[in-house]
Amino acid sequence: MNLRSKDVQPSESMPLGLMLAIVGGFLDAYTFSTRGGVFSNAITGNIVLLGLNLANLDFFHAFRYFLSLFAFASGVLIISLIQKRIKYITLIHWREIVLATEIILIFVVGLIPNQYDTIANIIVPFTCAIQISTFRKVKGYACATTMCTGNLRVATESLFGFIASKDKNQLKKSLTYYVVITFFLIGAIIGLVSCKFLDIHAVWLCCIMLLVLFPLMHNWHIKYGKIEK
Repeated sequence: MNLRSKDVQPSESMPLGLMLAIVGGFLDAYTFSTRGGVFSNAITGNIVLLGLNLANLDFFHAFRYFLSLFAFASGVLIISLIQKRIKYITLIHWREIVLATEIILIFVVGLIPNQYDTIANIIVPFTCAIQISTFRKVKGYACATTMCTGNLRVATESLFGFIASKDKNQLKKSLTYYVVITFFLIGAIIGLVSCKFLDIHAVWLCCIMLLVLFPLMHNWHIKYGKIEK
C-alpha cells in the first residue's frame, strides 16, 4: 500500500481513507450488535433514540444515548485543541499521535465485559469522533469515514453534475465518494460477521487494520518530509 502522491497528503490518500471507512463501518456494527444497540457513528440515530426514550420516560436508556453523544462531542473538542496546540512535533505528526491513541482505545474496548457496555459506548463514539475530526479528506475531497449521509449527498450531486456537464472531474469526485461508502458498508458486514464469532473481542480486528496504517504514514512523513497542516 503506497500512501504517497504528488498532490495528496498521506492523511488524504485513497488507501488510508478506505481503510478508515472499513473501520468506521465496523465500529458501528460492533456497538450495535454487541454493545446494547447503540450506534458509534450515527449521531442522528442516537439523538432520535434519545428522544424516544425520553418520551417514554425511560431515563436509564436515554442516559446511555446521551453519554454516546457527549463522548462524540468531546472527541471533536479534543482534536480541535490538539490541532491548535500540538500540530507538529519533530519526527511525529499530530495525526500519528491521534491514530496511535485510536488503536489503544479500541484495544481497551475489546477488554471491557458486557456488563460495562456503557463504558464501551463512551469510548467508541469518542474514538470515531477523533477519527472523523482528524482525517477529513480523501483525495482532496472533504469526506467522512465514519458516516455516510453527507458522502451520499455529495456523491449523487457530483454524479448529476457529470451527467449534466460531462465534466470528468465531477465523475471522479462522485466515484470517490461512492467507493468510500462501499467500503464503509464492507466494514459493517465484516464487523457483524466477526462479532458472531469473536463477540466483544472482534473490535481488535480494527486495531490490526490501523496498525498497518500507522508505520506507513510515519515512514511517508520521514522519507518525503512532507509536513501536513
